[in-house]
Amino acid sequence: MRPAVRQPYSDTIWDEVETWSRDRIAAFQTETLPVQLDHVARNSAHYGRVFKDIGFEPGDLKSLDDLRKLPLTKKQDYVQGLADDPPFGSFRAVSMANAARVHYSSGTTSRPAPVLWSHDDLDRWADLYARYLYAQGLRASDVFHCMFGYSWFVGGLGATMAAQHLGALVIPGGSVDTQRQIDTILEYRPRCVIGTPSFMAHIAEAAHARGVDLPASSVEMVCVGGEPGASIPGTRERIERQWGARMFDCYGALECQPIGWDTALQIGPTLAEDFIHVEILDADTDEPVPDGTPGVLVLTHLDKRACPLVRWWTGDIVVRDSTPAPDGRTHARLVGGVQGRADDMLIVRGVNLFPSAVEDVVRAHPGTTNEYALVVSDDMKDPETGFLGRVVLRVERASLADDSLKDSLGRALRDKLNVRFDIEVLDLGTLPRTVHKAKRLIRE
Repeated sequence: MRPAVRQPYSDTIWDEVETWSRDRIAAFQTETLPVQLDHVARNSAHYGRVFKDIGFEPGDLKSLDDLRKLPLTKKQDYVQGLADDPPFGSFRAVSMANAARVHYSSGTTSRPAPVLWSHDDLDRWADLYARYLYAQGLRASDVFHCMFGYSWFVGGLGATMAAQHLGALVIPGGSVDTQRQIDTILEYRPRCVIGTPSFMAHIAEAAHARGVDLPASSVEMVCVGGEPGASIPGTRERIERQWGARMFDCYGALECQPIGWDTALQIGPTLAEDFIHVEILDADTDEPVPDGTPGVLVLTHLDKRACPLVRWWTGDIVVRDSTPAPDGRTHARLVGGVQGRADDMLIVRGVNLFPSAVEDVVRAHPGTTNEYALVVSDDMKDPETGFLGRVVLRVERASLADDSLKDSLGRALRDKLNVRFDIEVLDLGTLPRTVHKAKRLIRE
């Protein structure tokens, strides 16, 4: 017999843990971490070796600050672990008999990297994901249309099992066949759709070209993940206007699903602090920074079994706010979502620039389409300072009659970012359309 759908804690909150006091969250993490560290020390060849090399015992952790005695874990460590013990790597902390699923990275910067889940991990993932969908407004009576990819990618199956766990009817559309996606929305009337921001923008553009009035459709919630988008004001405003629906940021990574998602308040992704311990560190010194100060997000799993990570350096620049939210939720939030990646920051004539800041201006500017690309190369750098002397920005004009876009967009970018761009205005349809994760920064 199918198990009963989990009953939410209240009309607006999925789980009581979302309302724990900050002191209770800290006490829970302090109690849970030694148990988790014991698991990784005994079962993960990588962490067993790391702990032994520095003389660390899990019982040595008496406070959350003691976690900083352990080294950071970075992507190159994980990749090396795969080479040391193929095919699933030295981070694996369960037997293969207890591994239930594997998903892979996109392989954009290295070979596709596998990450394992146990049965318990999958159950935990589904419940956390359902918690966030419930916080955004999804209910058991709704139709949920999933337009994340399913092959290899982590998003499609994660969203599907979460919405099922919540009780909704799921349409597993995937990220292909644009016209059928539009037909499905019109015929089966989902209240919620989910996918990457690029694919949601692509669907909106295709619907408009076909004469379909998306704002008049049944869709009230557009949930997005896999790339920055919903926390970038210009992108959020554009896609909400194109769909006539509210847009929610769903932030996770292959190695840690989920990290934090928007609630109905749309005030920044709320972290799952009963699942992950969070540090925000200075990108140069690795020292903690206070709330309100940008830093790199570093995560430690509190209960993941198959591929647990300790002090995982995400590379994502974020700003934390630990004050309680107006809706009664107490877990910290990431104000403005992911601001950028530490390794994607450009320095243009001495000015720090993240691609997400450019996206905000481009997407908010009238006369542009959804597509754009930033292009940089070594020959654009000043040989003395190493800073970029210029950056090329390629955009499309929505109307062939618009000859003023280059000048008006250039002024908007200078006013907001204090950077001059070499802007190339292209005709509609010139840039490639993206159905998965868009690559907006091109290094030639």
